[in-house]
Amino acid sequence: MTDILDDLAWRGLIAQSTDIDALRAAMAEGPITVYCGFDPTAPSLHVGNLVPLLTLTRLQRAGHRAIGLVGGATGLIGDPSGRSTERSLNSSDVVAEWVARIRVQVEKFLDFSDEKAGILVSNLDWTEGMSAIDFLRDVGKHFPVNRMLARESVSARLGGEGLSYTEFSYQILQANDYLELNRRHGCTLQIGGSDQWGNITAGTDLIRRVTGGHVHALTVPLITKADGTKFGKTAGGAVWLNPEMTSPYAFYQFWLNADDRDVVKFLKIYSFRSREEIEGLEKAAAERPAGREAQRALAEEFTTLLHGADECAAVIAASAALFGQGSLEELPARTLGEALAEVPRAEVSALGASFVDLLAESGLVKSKSEARRAVKEGGAYLNNVKVTDEAYVPSADDLLHGRFLVLRRGKRSVGGVEIVAP
Repeated sequence: MTDILDDLAWRGLIAQSTDIDALRAAMAEGPITVYCGFDPTAPSLHVGNLVPLLTLTRLQRAGHRAIGLVGGATGLIGDPSGRSTERSLNSSDVVAEWVARIRVQVEKFLDFSDEKAGILVSNLDWTEGMSAIDFLRDVGKHFPVNRMLARESVSARLGGEGLSYTEFSYQILQANDYLELNRRHGCTLQIGGSDQWGNITAGTDLIRRVTGGHVHALTVPLITKADGTKFGKTAGGAVWLNPEMTSPYAFYQFWLNADDRDVVKFLKIYSFRSREEIEGLEKAAAERPAGREAQRALAEEFTTLLHGADECAAVIAASAALFGQGSLEELPARTLGEALAEVPRAEVSALGASFVDLLAESGLVKSKSEARRAVKEGGAYLNNVKVTDEAYVPSADDLLHGRFLVLRRGKRSVGGVEIVAP
């Protein structure tokens, strides 16, 4: 069972640990119980949250017991880590709704069918009934204020806009979660992002002070991209797990468009492929970068894992069809609409404009003169059919699913038109 630590290290998934040798020794004695928490700060998790979640999944698959915690209580407070300003507090109804959504997402990755393998909990279960007096007497007394002030997430805020007592108390709440899970379920390892190190070690200190026991902490790195931009962000915002917030097509394209400099790192972090398979893809990426084999492998594996094989097959078909390598007519309306949402497009209330006008209006070309030139040069397509007449006006017969037109210039530039109600 200690092989999992070597695997995590190879994948670059160990940022900090209280004592990796002690953790290895504990795992050598048999399965341990490990937890990771996820606060409902939005209606969905995003791809950044998946780094600790997938690490928890790897530990479970290696034979350890996994606890997924959704922060029904801490989500009402807000973690100051990584923030320069106070978080806006959401109502209890909103937090409860987001907890329910995130529970469903966590269940996609972890096995909760057998309590010996894993359980899913909310920290509201043991926090809601605790009075303020009990909280201060039983938990708060174990926290020296000077240590709390020294934690990076606190000191950074104190040097800026300040910190409310509400957010200041967050680390106590999270530490109490570790204590409760240690008492109730024998949990001896908490994992999380490296920005959570202070909160997590507050829990290990609390358990030592209250029970005299020694437990473990391990963090995973915050992922950065080779070009310096924030991982998990696109021009449209965060890449979410909820298909209503990030479509399966956009999700697939996010991984497919990974930078060559990043893709092997992403495979190690996000893929469940073996070391040998990943090293084979790394070799292919180095020798045949234009083939994007590593990106396709990652996109297909992860889209299938999250959205299912049928959805993944549909988005692959859509991706091919948009570029003239498949039938547009056979694509489901929803998938085609999601695909066109990711490319330059125009929304019109009715047909009547010429193909040249639509090319320019969609933003696929900069001007009508450029659109006319594309037609003259034989590089303009409507629904993958070459357009040779500059004056051609698309008709209702051209519409896909009665709503869409797919425009293309050359082999690689795709745009679209959607008929919308006025």
